[in-house]
Amino acid sequence: MKDTCKDNLISSNNHSHLTLDDSVPSDDQMFETYEAGHLVALVLELDRPNPLFRSPIGKDPKHILDLGTGKGVWAIDVADMFPDATVRGVDLFPPPVSWMPPNCILEVDDALQEWTWREPFDLIHMRIMIGSFSEPEWDRVYKQCYDKLQPGGWIEQVEASPVILCDDGSLPPDSILHTWGVYTMECAKKAGRELDAIDTMCDSIRKAGFVDVHEKEYKWPIGPWPRDKRLKEAGVVNFQHWMSGMEGWCMWLLTKFGSPQPWTKEEVLVYVAKLRTELKTPRYHIYQRARRVWARKPFVDELEPEIKREPSP
Repeated sequence: MKDTCKDNLISSNNHSHLTLDDSVPSDDQMFETYEAGHLVALVLELDRPNPLFRSPIGKDPKHILDLGTGKGVWAIDVADMFPDATVRGVDLFPPPVSWMPPNCILEVDDALQEWTWREPFDLIHMRIMIGSFSEPEWDRVYKQCYDKLQPGGWIEQVEASPVILCDDGSLPPDSILHTWGVYTMECAKKAGRELDAIDTMCDSIRKAGFVDVHEKEYKWPIGPWPRDKRLKEAGVVNFQHWMSGMEGWCMWLLTKFGSPQPWTKEEVLVYVAKLRTELKTPRYHIYQRARRVWARKPFVDELEPEIKREPSP
């Protein structure tokens, strides 16, 4: 029998950073973090017929791309949904998967290199790519998305903020969770990787030429505190997302770009332990903002013709 998983894993020599260089290690724990992030977004869309994406691509897409695929869960689920489509998941590291549908291809590649796929895509999807690129690099990625989508094809992106919020005053003013998000954003800015994709992606997607732009905002609870059943489930998953991801998010960033000077590994581990202790406090009703944006590449007849001005005599 053909080894579907091995045959559908493709490695490229052109890869350098789909994530913040080596800031997020490619170990099993971080792959679990990627999967938990996928599940948070999924749980909050379970009331919809299709919880995986909102782009109206119809029932017969041919080619779909998942950038920053992580463990490949989204790509595999979408490949199951559309067995006649080719679904590609791309990331810097090979995912630890033992099986995937024959129409799903997971590739190790760099989104900043020239895209060489021949067939135009019906949908390009990105999720939790925060910190992956500098602002000019984001513009390059959006341009490549635009160029590689067929006319009428869709781009969809889901991002979350690292800032922890609380609306009811249950989080004490002196909690370390108040300052964690702002501090990591400052460090990431020093590293040349802004963590504000949630607030910039909509305008950047418009600037790239996309039209029919939609957006939906979410509050992703952290912990099982919400009364609503679906929000509680999302909070449980997001709690695991934070608990498993915190060390990987902090270690590279703070040991390289911590202020007023880079931290030691031991200092980071102590800091992460304090953060985890605070996250475990059930009386803290905390959450993070998240946003989904989806937009369409114009059809040819929607494009304004270029006006060629003749020089004055």
